[in-house]
Amino acid sequence: MLFERKSYLKKLISAEGNGMIKIITGIRRCGKSFLLFHIFHNYLIERGVAANHIIELAMDDNHNKKLLDPDKLLDYIDHHVVNDGKTNYVIIDEIQLVEDFVGVMLSLLHMPHVETYVSGSNSKFLSKDVVTEFRGRGWEIRVHPLSFAEYYEGMGGDRMQAMSDYYTYGGLPYVAQLQTEQEKKQYLTDVYTTIYLRDIIERNHLKNEVGLTTIMRVLASDIGASFNAKRIVNTFQSAEHVSISENTIRNYLVLLQDAFIISEAMRYNIKGRKYIGSENKYYFEDLGIRNAIIGWRQIEVSHLMENILYNALKMQGYSVDVGLVEIWEKNKEGKNVRKQLEVDFVINRADERVYIQSAYMLYDDEKWAQEKRPLMTIPDGFKKVIVTGEYRTGNYNDDGIYIIGWYNFLLQASLFD
Repeated sequence: MLFERKSYLKKLISAEGNGMIKIITGIRRCGKSFLLFHIFHNYLIERGVAANHIIELAMDDNHNKKLLDPDKLLDYIDHHVVNDGKTNYVIIDEIQLVEDFVGVMLSLLHMPHVETYVSGSNSKFLSKDVVTEFRGRGWEIRVHPLSFAEYYEGMGGDRMQAMSDYYTYGGLPYVAQLQTEQEKKQYLTDVYTTIYLRDIIERNHLKNEVGLTTIMRVLASDIGASFNAKRIVNTFQSAEHVSISENTIRNYLVLLQDAFIISEAMRYNIKGRKYIGSENKYYFEDLGIRNAIIGWRQIEVSHLMENILYNALKMQGYSVDVGLVEIWEKNKEGKNVRKQLEVDFVINRADERVYIQSAYMLYDDEKWAQEKRPLMTIPDGFKKVIVTGEYRTGNYNDDGIYIIGWYNFLLQASLFD
């Protein structure tokens, strides 16, 4: 079974000749190596590039251990580049394992007739120091696990069954090819414990493994909830009976984002047009990993649907925030009180903006009113959408809100064309 990753191949092709190092980032096991060494490699060969003009190195392969020395790596590349005026393609996987990898990347920029593609599995690539030193010379292509559209294109079959498998086992390409429930669960559990968790602990020299695993369980148990460091500390103390500082919590949240395991959605005051730094939401890059963290308990489709929509929007290149709308209304005593209504997603790309509510079940008039109320209080003319768990092809209601089922929403070539 081959997942073609067409959108990422298109990005690799369009970036050629831009004078920058192409930096392919993403969570481990999401398919970066396959994208570079198979899909992109085959594209180059089919285009007529000679095999000796493609230099490929996997830095997590022990056969290349000596090349972790930057001088030896550059000598190796110098020796294998063909100087015939034609383009050479240097492809290095997991380059962050190389000592002084930024220096190596800067050196590769000075080589004539060389296009360089490197990959990495943590956002240290884009840390403050690297960005400062590498500004304007690196072109990031972020790779995600399979979207539902990619997953369904490869798997086919019944949509409902495909979606059930997708929100249960996630979108890591290798998982999709395993046959049994036991195999999928075992693989995801092993990847979580021996790769993701161990990688964070060892790379950052953490001593409190219990604290890290606990915060991951807390986040996984409450997808779509608002969190801040203080609230998580209180959860640790009340539910986990563990004492931990707010600074440690903040550090763990950063490390989990650095490893691309979670993403942060900030809270945005729509009427006030400003970000609110109090509480944010966290979504998992892959739901199979999320479910492995909590042992496949709490498979609540409404929350998983929200996470899937968030990931799909990020894959489309949108910035995604959580919207807040402040209103004044009378309480039972007749006094005017301020109230905050939440819009699940405020998405932006260039001059586009869309407001989205995720509502798996709209089972009665009260639920309909609850979901549309925040949208109706927004005082601008941008598109407003409610995505439901039903089969809906998409239509506007009398209030001008676009209603669409999540299958059709996720399978569109572009979410809002």
